[in-house]
Amino acid sequence: MEGHGRRITTLLCYHIVLLHLLFLVGDTVAKVPATIVFGDSSVDAGNNNFIPTIARSNFQPYGRDFEGGKATGRFCNGRIPTDFISEAFGLKPYVPAYLDPRYNISDFASGVTFASAATGYDNATSDVLSVIPLWKQLEYYKGYQKNLSAYLGENKAKETITDALHLMSLGTNDFLENYYTMPGRASQFTPQQYQTFLAGIAENFIRRLYDLGARKISLGGLPPMGCLPLERTTNIAGGNDCVARFNNIALEFNDKLKNLTTKLNQELSGIKLVFSNPYYIMLSIIKKPELYGFESTSVACCATGMFEMGYACSRGQMFSCTDATKYVFWDSFHPTEKTNSIVAKYMVLRVLYQFLQ
Repeated sequence: MEGHGRRITTLLCYHIVLLHLLFLVGDTVAKVPATIVFGDSSVDAGNNNFIPTIARSNFQPYGRDFEGGKATGRFCNGRIPTDFISEAFGLKPYVPAYLDPRYNISDFASGVTFASAATGYDNATSDVLSVIPLWKQLEYYKGYQKNLSAYLGENKAKETITDALHLMSLGTNDFLENYYTMPGRASQFTPQQYQTFLAGIAENFIRRLYDLGARKISLGGLPPMGCLPLERTTNIAGGNDCVARFNNIALEFNDKLKNLTTKLNQELSGIKLVFSNPYYIMLSIIKKPELYGFESTSVACCATGMFEMGYACSRGQMFSCTDATKYVFWDSFHPTEKTNSIVAKYMVLRVLYQFLQ
């Protein structure tokens, strides 16, 4: 608990430190010329708008606090964590979606996301709602590299890939959308075996990124997923408190990812792989919301705030809150822009600052 207290104290000072980092933008741009993103709805900026799936959010009230009040396909009222990370590194204040035809390689040269809402490490997870699996995101990345070489020249493109920050954020759907919901994987694996299976996929993916030239990589951990409003709403027997079983799974899986980070840093020459763990900062926000200016943690802003996301969020928007800054969660599964900002800045201060040195 003492260490946790120190983390909270550090967080309360992050604004000052971040401002200092932003004064170093001139150096930052040279060190990290682009942010390249893989993952799920936590970092999808609208790729799912352009594939046949119901896992979308390109409609109101999503995006109501985004620039121009536009619903971009981000599962949020505004910006998502990678947008804030990009800005903190002196790049654009948002990371565009690779499949969005409004953007081209000149936009993607300084940042791009291949992420797809509702996906996971496991191909079976992406099959649930017919979204972009992780292997396909890697194929898009290969195509991106070719386009980048044509745009910047081969040497400059390779340099950009080497210095770019590659961010991975996924895994929650593998458990909540797949393992604990669908019959397949639970009949094949125990929860611990499934974690090992997913960690193996994560390892192979990082090795493939490395083979393609990536050297700066952030592997994202799981949040306290038992505290999502959707899980608390259905935890009637537990008094609508956080579901301890799911939080424990997140902690166990995060340990595996942390160990994987240590292993790959030892085995892959020249790599700088960090583990970005959102668990404790999110739990701190949920358990002590008043420290961060929040009023509601168990119920989300959109619709009734208990179980809606996506189209259900839109259909029930007449019940939505008027001020999302008072809420930790935007819909029953995703944080608000304010929460995303706090978590992203915490990650920059605690972990990602290493790439600014």
